[in-house]
Amino acid sequence: MDGTLTLAPWGPGDLPLLQRANTPEMTAQLGGPETAAQLEERHDRYLRLMAAGEAAMFRIELDGTPVGGIGYWQVEHDGTPAWETGWNVLPEWQGRGIARQALRLLIRAVAERGDRDLLVAYPGVGNAASNALCRSAGFEHRGSATAPWRGGALTFNIWVLDMSPLDLSARVADVDETFTAPGLDQTRWWPYYTPHWASRDASAARVRTGPRGLELSIEDDTAPWAPDLDGELRVSHLQTGQFSGPVGSGIGQHRFREGLVVREEQPERRLWLVHHGVIEVRLAAIRHPDAMVAFWPIGFEDRPDDCGELCIAEIFGRDLDDEGGWVGVGVKPQNDPRLHEDFEKIRVDGDLTDFHDYAVEWTAERVRFFVDGRWVKTVAQRLDYPVQFMLDVYEFPRADGSRDTDALPHTLRVQRVRSFPAA
Repeated sequence: MDGTLTLAPWGPGDLPLLQRANTPEMTAQLGGPETAAQLEERHDRYLRLMAAGEAAMFRIELDGTPVGGIGYWQVEHDGTPAWETGWNVLPEWQGRGIARQALRLLIRAVAERGDRDLLVAYPGVGNAASNALCRSAGFEHRGSATAPWRGGALTFNIWVLDMSPLDLSARVADVDETFTAPGLDQTRWWPYYTPHWASRDASAARVRTGPRGLELSIEDDTAPWAPDLDGELRVSHLQTGQFSGPVGSGIGQHRFREGLVVREEQPERRLWLVHHGVIEVRLAAIRHPDAMVAFWPIGFEDRPDDCGELCIAEIFGRDLDDEGGWVGVGVKPQNDPRLHEDFEKIRVDGDLTDFHDYAVEWTAERVRFFVDGRWVKTVAQRLDYPVQFMLDVYEFPRADGSRDTDALPHTLRVQRVRSFPAA
C-alpha cells in the first residue's frame, strides 16, 4: 500500500462518510442500504458511545483523505466482555490493502487498552473479503449463526481474536537455561552459524557464560562469516540443532539464498528441539545502527519443506530510541511452501537495551506472540514440525566498508531461554 494510513477519531462532521458507504454495493452483505434517518441515528450513536467510553470509532485516512471507517464497541461474547469490530473501505479505494492495515492499527489500539482480552467480528458468510481479512489477522473461526437483522435475517461467521496475556503460573518448564554455569552446555547449544555453508572455524561464536548469563559478542577481530555468500556480514550465534548433507550437496538448514552448497560436512545434532508449547527468551538489545539481535526458532529441516521460522524477536539497533523501539515478530516461511509471511514490527515502550521477555505460545494451528507477557500478535497458520533455536547478534556492513570500532564489542546479553510443553 502506497501512502500513510492513519485512524482519526470519528467526529460530528463525519456523517457524509456514512452516506458515501450507504450504497447497494457496499451494503449487499448487510441487508441493503439504511434510510437517511437510520444513518443519522447511527452517526449520533457513534458519538454517544464514544463520549461514554463504550466505543471508539475512526475515519480511515490515507494521506489525510477519508477512505472508510472502522471501530470497536463493547459486547459480550459467550458471557465474556469483549470488543466487537467492523469496518468499510469505499469502493474506489478497495484492493490496496487499506482494510488490512487499518485493522492492524485498530488491533494495536485495543491491545494497548488492555481492558478486554477478546476482539470479535461477525462478517456475513458471503463476505469473502472480510472473512479472509479476519483469518489473516489471526482471528479464530468459531462457527456461524443467524440472527434477525434489518427486517430480515443475517447469517454470519464468528471470528475471535484472543489477546489474553501469557499465563505460565500453572506450567512447568521442561528446560530452563540460565547460562550461569561456566562454559557453554554443548548438549543444548551448537556454537556455530549454519557452518555447513562455510565452516566451523569461520562461523564460531564468541561466547561467554557465568553469573551474568550469556554474552554473545562481535569483536574488533571478528571476521565476516561467509564473504562470498553474505558479504561483510558478521555474526555471533548459537543454535540447538544441526542438520545438513554431504559436501557438495544443497541439503542444509537455513537456505537463505539460491545455489548454496555444503562446504564442510557437519555431525547431526538434535540437542534442544521443541514441537508446540511455549518458548521464551529474556534478552537485552543493542542500540547501534549497525547491530541487530534476534531469536528465531526454525524447522530442524530434516525434510526440506520443514523450514519455517517463528520470529520471536528481531530488534535492529537503528529502531531504538529514548522511549522504546520496534520489535519484529511473526512467521516467515523461509522455503516452506505451506506458509506465507506474516511478520510485522511492534512498538514496545521502555528501554529495550534492558532485559525484556519475548515469547510464543505455539499450537498446531496458530502462534501467539508476547512481549513481557503482553499479547502483541497472533498468526493463524499451521507450522507443525520440530524447531531448533537460533540466537544471534549481527553486525551489518556499511556501504563505505567502514566499521565503528569504537562501539565494539556488540554484545547480546541473554539471561534465560526456556521451553514449556504444550498444555
